[in-house]
Amino acid sequence: MRILSLKTTLSTLILIAFFHSKTSAQQQNITLKQDSKFEQLLTEKRKTNQSNTVNDRYKIQIFSGESEKAKNTLYQFRQEFNYLDGTIVFFTPNYKVWVGNFKTRIEAERNLIEIRKSYGNVHLIKPNK
Repeated sequence: MRILSLKTTLSTLILIAFFHSKTSAQQQNITLKQDSKFEQLLTEKRKTNQSNTVNDRYKIQIFSGESEKAKNTLYQFRQEFNYLDGTIVFFTPNYKVWVGNFKTRIEAERNLIEIRKSYGNVHLIKPNK
């Protein structure tokens, strides 16, 4: 009985070793097909990320409130002031529309005077991280 179990164990080990040596893992050859527009999209995203730095630039807040009103305000702003960039930022519980990306306070204040003619409640801000 003991010899039979020893033979069974030995034959099982031999079979496992044989099949283990014959099996192969996945090949490392990977072919990646990427759409050319994907690289363009990444480039645009990188530009957007660079322009949305919030640590050392001045911005003008033109709206604070509900989401739909913020979207409408940003849309109207872009129609009137197409040379300035704008974005919507969420701070609980309000959506805020920030426009511009000014290096100096003087530059921001010049634009603030122009924007104040169209939007009554505007603020000059310097967001921190």
